[in-house]
Amino acid sequence: MGVSLDDDARQYLAAFEDVTGVDGQDCLVTDAPTADADERLIVVVSSGRMSEAIGPGGRTVKRFEERVGKPVRLVEDADDPETFVANTLAPAAVYNVTISENDDTVAYVEVAEDDRGVAIGSNGRTIDAARQLAERHFEIADVQLI
Repeated sequence: MGVSLDDDARQYLAAFEDVTGVDGQDCLVTDAPTADADERLIVVVSSGRMSEAIGPGGRTVKRFEERVGKPVRLVEDADDPETFVANTLAPAAVYNVTISENDDTVAYVEVAEDDRGVAIGSNGRTIDAARQLAERHFEIADVQLI
């Protein structure tokens, strides 16, 4: 399934690839949840290339952030939906992901109790992004923490 990108996302991915030398698979521009927060970019990085995209001491991704003027969060791509959903919630400790395909496809994610806040994110930003990415990449209607 291909992901449709708007012009802004295509430009951000081209800049990401130019700065990092790593292919980006997708780019989401998330809205600022509050007036004092910034919008941010979420870039899905080709599987196995995350460390290259981050760079030594985070220098490569910081250069990209400076170029685009927005904070950036990287998510590693995966071939299977369970691994992909777990990657979208990193750095939260995900124990298990179960995909249920009843009326709607739902990913149920078991997260360490101490990491629930990390998985949800400030104002729900992380879990919302996980839902959007899971829908775009695997047609998963919802991601729920259990």
